[in-house]
Amino acid sequence: MAYTEQTVAFIRDLEWGNLPAEVQHQSKRCLLDTLGGLLAGYETPVTQIMAQIASSQFPGDQASIMVSGERASVAGAVLVNGFAANALDIDDGYRRIMGHPGACILPVLLGAAQAVKGSGQAVTGTDFLTAMVVGYETGTRAGLIRHATYDTYHSSGSWGAICGAAAAGKLLGLSHDILWHALGTAEYHAPIAPMMKCIDVPAMGKDSIGWGCVTAMLSVLMAREGFTGIRSIFDDAPDPAIMDSLGREWEIMNLYFKPYAACRWAQPAVDGALQLIRENGIALDEIDTIRVFTFEESAALSRQYPENTEEAQYNIPFPIAAGILDKEVGPAQILPPRLFDTDIRNMMDKIEIIAQERFQRLFPEKAESEVEIVTRSGNRFNSGMMSARWDIHTTLPTDSELEEKFLWLAGPLLGDKKAVELKDYIWQIDRFKDLVQLYELCQRSVE
Repeated sequence: MAYTEQTVAFIRDLEWGNLPAEVQHQSKRCLLDTLGGLLAGYETPVTQIMAQIASSQFPGDQASIMVSGERASVAGAVLVNGFAANALDIDDGYRRIMGHPGACILPVLLGAAQAVKGSGQAVTGTDFLTAMVVGYETGTRAGLIRHATYDTYHSSGSWGAICGAAAAGKLLGLSHDILWHALGTAEYHAPIAPMMKCIDVPAMGKDSIGWGCVTAMLSVLMAREGFTGIRSIFDDAPDPAIMDSLGREWEIMNLYFKPYAACRWAQPAVDGALQLIRENGIALDEIDTIRVFTFEESAALSRQYPENTEEAQYNIPFPIAAGILDKEVGPAQILPPRLFDTDIRNMMDKIEIIAQERFQRLFPEKAESEVEIVTRSGNRFNSGMMSARWDIHTTLPTDSELEEKFLWLAGPLLGDKKAVELKDYIWQIDRFKDLVQLYELCQRSVE
């Protein structure tokens, strides 16, 4: 039980002032990036379904659903915001666990902060960011252990429930014993979702992040009422190095960010195709064939014309084709009407996908692909091995690039002026003594 004790101590003892400056700054980058994806995810069908479920099954007035400002119980708001955070598959990730920690953390903290406020206390900006760091550091390690101890690839919610509980437990100031039980309860009730089944047949469950978030929040609330939990996953670490680095090596610094609303496994090929077209001046009407050489998991993504946004996100030729035609893959591409566009489908028909062992050997530490474009005149252009942009193995996004992404995602929901105000607020959030303005800025203005 030593590693559980170590983890509980880390969660309780971590202080903002003791974090390295680069970790403090990275936490703001993560907040900006994850919040942008969450806000943009509000208008997806899955989020609208969950908003109806929250209204009918989790009613209340304790917490806010982002964008609409509608109220629900804490669990209800976390449920909706959790599904929204991953609804577009444009949230951050951690390569070694093939999953998305940020979307598992932020929705829980947004609910937990309002639970704290409901008790008459205030959550400061540094409280919030410190809890985010707790979430990333525990989540990446829980994910490593989860994948090492189960043969089946389980989705982000399977370990995300644990890091969400850790983050919320930090924000709520749980005692040692309550936090111990909250972690075990979150692990025990976490969604054990077989990820590749949702790759094979894309569905709204996706990475099980929405349910992982509500499991995290309820586990904390249950533990506060005396619910007892099992010893946590951290004691199951097969390699001591996973846990011995906690509090010394900051895994939040090893994230990747996503420029496209698509599965990360497809993104090296999107970049490869765009690079070839740009550098060689290839006219789109001259393209005869596009061949993508990649790893097995990437090749397992759907190749069918998508009929809904989940099928577009868990697809490999669709984001490549959309990226070629539109020079972006975002909400406008993966939602109707562009989702059904004939030009995109015609371009998809030119794309061939080939799995090769040379890429498989690198995965999951690296996710790489190679693109070859053959023109009607017989010219061949090859990208060489490509990693996705904004990865620790390539070049991470600058602050300005993350700002541009945030405004691209949040602007259509909030209005450009409010989106800029929210962006500026996030960079200064560590100066604020409460989070009232955060929730106000995340609500769409009523015209």
